[in-house]
Amino acid sequence: MSPAIVAPRVSRPAVPRLLGLLPGIALLALLGVLGKLTEQSIARYGKAHHLALPNIEYVLWAIVFGLIVSNTIGIPAVFRAGVATYEFWLKTGIVLLGVRFLLGDVLKLGGVSLAFVAVELALSIALMTALGRWLRLSPKLTSLLAVGSSICGVSAIIAAKGAIEADDEEASYAIAAILAMGALSLFAFPAIGHALGLSDHAFGLWAGLAVDNTAEATAAGALYSDAAAKFAVLAKTARNATIGFVVLGYAIHWARKSHRQGVENKAAFLWQKFPKFVLGFLLISLLATAGAFTKPQIADLANLSRWAFLLTFAGVGLQTNIRELRKQGLRPLAAGAIGEFAIAGVTLALIFAASRWLGTV
Repeated sequence: MSPAIVAPRVSRPAVPRLLGLLPGIALLALLGVLGKLTEQSIARYGKAHHLALPNIEYVLWAIVFGLIVSNTIGIPAVFRAGVATYEFWLKTGIVLLGVRFLLGDVLKLGGVSLAFVAVELALSIALMTALGRWLRLSPKLTSLLAVGSSICGVSAIIAAKGAIEADDEEASYAIAAILAMGALSLFAFPAIGHALGLSDHAFGLWAGLAVDNTAEATAAGALYSDAAAKFAVLAKTARNATIGFVVLGYAIHWARKSHRQGVENKAAFLWQKFPKFVLGFLLISLLATAGAFTKPQIADLANLSRWAFLLTFAGVGLQTNIRELRKQGLRPLAAGAIGEFAIAGVTLALIFAASRWLGTV
């Protein structure tokens, strides 16, 4: 009886494997570009007709278009491998995002304003965490809402999603809740500021502290005055500069929380679970703060980050099941609304008091 001949296993060549990713990556790029074009078209229409339309960012449009595709026709098999690379683009985008956050900008605000930034960070995290528990949201969705409301909205949620390994549905819900409040702020904040007679400095500081996304904070300040816009950007940048440290803290918290009994080397376990790309983000941020990049290089890296996020959030939409979102109901939006209103109220009271009675703003 002749011995059986076993054919040697041949690993799949790298080039065909990479070519197999191209259709899905092309789909991610198509949906992401459609999201960006939609954002730009709405902005142009508002400018041409002198309308203060809310700036619905491209990441939300990319998610929406991905949702439409995945929950109607579905994702054909030829696209699935490439669509699954969206996690890689997420991590790449986060690392490159560090070039936009200069730690030195924190020092430009002054003592009182920096104290307000610290109060806003602590208040937002504590309040959103309490609201999430009260409304029985999932712990990771609660973390995303806390990070998004305390720092810089969508960018912080993007960074935290990968760091704590949150689900796509949770990230989509957190982004929708934060963007809804940002759109409302464009109309409410200037009206409140004028009614209270806030100075440009006071209003700009309030917008920079209480509005989450940089685009909406800048727009709210600009609708008040050019001077207010500058203070809003400065205060918002100070909040933004803390993103790496806050996300780092949440990453360590969730790595420890996933620790199971029986793991002997806790340090090795934490390092294994820790998202290394957060360190990349901090390194790029430190290099940018130290002046290692020229202005054109910073612009190029920031643009590459946006392109990575175009692909990322098209993938988030494509991987999100609307039926799963429905299970959360309106509770995440309620948590976002209650929290944002409370944060806006407390920060306004602090700034109003400092402006009227202390004369420091």
